[in-house]
Amino acid sequence: MRFSRLLIPTTKETPNDASLASHIYLIRGGFIQSVGGSGLYNFLPLGKKILDKVRAVVKDELDKAGCQEVALSFVTPAVLWEESGRLEKYGKELLRFKDRKNNDFILGPTHEEMMVNMVRQTVKSYKQLPLNLYQINLKFRDEIRPRFGLMRGREFLMKDGYSFHATTEDMQREFALMEETYKKIFTRLGLEFRVVDADSGAIGGSGSKEFMVLADSGEDTIVVCPDCEYGANIEAAISKPKIYESDCDIKIITMKALYDEGETKIVHFALPAEVELQDVKACNAVKANELVECEESNDINILVVDATLNGLDTLSAEEKTYADISAVQEGDTCATCGGALTYTKGIEAGHIFQLGTQYSEPLVCNFLDENGKAQPMVMGTYGIGVSRLLAGIIEQNHDDKGCIWTKEAAPFDLQIMISNIKDEAQVALGEKLYEVMLSKGVDVLLDDRKDRFGAKMKDYELIGVPHAVVIGKKLSDGIVEFITRDGMQKVELTVDSVEDFLKERF
Repeated sequence: MRFSRLLIPTTKETPNDASLASHIYLIRGGFIQSVGGSGLYNFLPLGKKILDKVRAVVKDELDKAGCQEVALSFVTPAVLWEESGRLEKYGKELLRFKDRKNNDFILGPTHEEMMVNMVRQTVKSYKQLPLNLYQINLKFRDEIRPRFGLMRGREFLMKDGYSFHATTEDMQREFALMEETYKKIFTRLGLEFRVVDADSGAIGGSGSKEFMVLADSGEDTIVVCPDCEYGANIEAAISKPKIYESDCDIKIITMKALYDEGETKIVHFALPAEVELQDVKACNAVKANELVECEESNDINILVVDATLNGLDTLSAEEKTYADISAVQEGDTCATCGGALTYTKGIEAGHIFQLGTQYSEPLVCNFLDENGKAQPMVMGTYGIGVSRLLAGIIEQNHDDKGCIWTKEAAPFDLQIMISNIKDEAQVALGEKLYEVMLSKGVDVLLDDRKDRFGAKMKDYELIGVPHAVVIGKKLSDGIVEFITRDGMQKVELTVDSVEDFLKERF
């Protein structure tokens, strides 16, 4: 591709609402374009190309693992969500609308119901199982505060897959296969990541694991053990239980629990004074859709006491339960190996769940077993934020000049820069190398613009192609430069050797 023909609207200005490197450089580098500052983005040619390359890696590994690709409707009938019981639970992030016939629809933020609906119409016998179907398709979540560019937009490209099985054991086998497949995907993309235990959230199910791209800018706090492989999102992290004496200080936190159809309950959470309440654990303990702050109240519908206080507290209530509701703190003891737990930050880029029959039962997605008896299919679900991965790659791979794309995600393999387009010798060598690389199947960008050399170099640093050949003033001495973007390492090559060097390198 010739730079002079390519739509790459690079800019020096940092967007007002951008704070993360990925947001800044994806906008400044002309990869994406904000649509009215509303958490929506257009993908320009470079951004679309990278999105397709990341998508191709995801698809390649999934297909190798025996998964089959489909494409489901982005617009979902609300009646399917009523069947599963999620229409009320999901909250305001679910964009709902009516068509001209007054039928209710939603823009799918996730497609469990749609996939189950397709499978229940087509799969009838255990002989057709197991089955793993996936799509790489648009999703929409009406985020209350979209921010950080592709990291938390409202519309995004997501891979969501769903497996269907006759037994729990077979689902767990597939779950393990998907974990290994996801590791291959993230490794091929050049990402440093950690697989951690996680809360299942609005999807539901159990055995939930997240794939966290490690980055200081990540929104998620991850609890990890440096002495073993244990890792968990703080929402699901556990540590070796602490031992308290009967005279330990106890604090009470009062919250209002919100349920379906407007039902609310006042909940008191009791825990040791020295630890923090973990909101997601607390919400799960009372099976609420959400917890909101509440003024102190003598009305107690539910009392939940942290499990570490079992047998020590003297609190009483009509409905009293014990549960793990405390947040793991740095320095707590690892329950796996006894090491000291630490915090790190991560970007959730993948999430896999063991769903069981949570969706197949209410949606009546059954199969006939070997005895001809109807059984609900056992399910797993597996997601990857494909567009979010672009942001994750840049958060891990950038400097103060711009992007440093990893090999599998790079918009081009090589950039050839003609410093002075008026210099016939420079143009001739640039065109020759360009044609040779194209003939070898190398994805190459020729910077043939009339701009100054300084501007071209700044664009190269900003866009982040892994390697470049610079044909400049030293050509008169028979010398060109080969640059590696990571670290801006430069090697001088003779004109006679550069072609063979590039053929061997690429």
